[in-house]
Amino acid sequence: MAMDGHSVVTSWLARGNLRPTRQRLALATLLVGDGENRHVTAESLYAMSTATGDRVSLATVYNTLRAFVEAGLINEVVVDGARSYFDTRMDDHPHFYWEDSHTLTDAPAEEVVISGLPAAPEGMQVSRVDVVIRLRRA
Repeated sequence: MAMDGHSVVTSWLARGNLRPTRQRLALATLLVGDGENRHVTAESLYAMSTATGDRVSLATVYNTLRAFVEAGLINEVVVDGARSYFDTRMDDHPHFYWEDSHTLTDAPAEEVVISGLPAAPEGMQVSRVDVVIRLRRA
């Protein structure tokens, strides 16, 4: 028996031990309710929520995305100092950043080879390696 969108969202929030508040439910539905992977900015998620009639402030969107990251439900991909994208796909995979449209998409992981990493400083461990391949028109 397939789970409906609401069940998917509530179980997703439960995996992160997050209380299903109205705002979290609304934003989580936009992120994972249909089972598709998303790359969003806070601004694009705010625009999506506004289009659906949900009353969620931009500050709440930022705070909710941070809570989702801290709960291990989504990853933050920093493209430059001013722009973060939030990715619902949690496995290790590279990204294309399309400079002309300012969008982030998945890149084929099987074509990226990392032959080694420097040793982490004492007392630290590598938590993740982000690969962002920036694209511009030739």
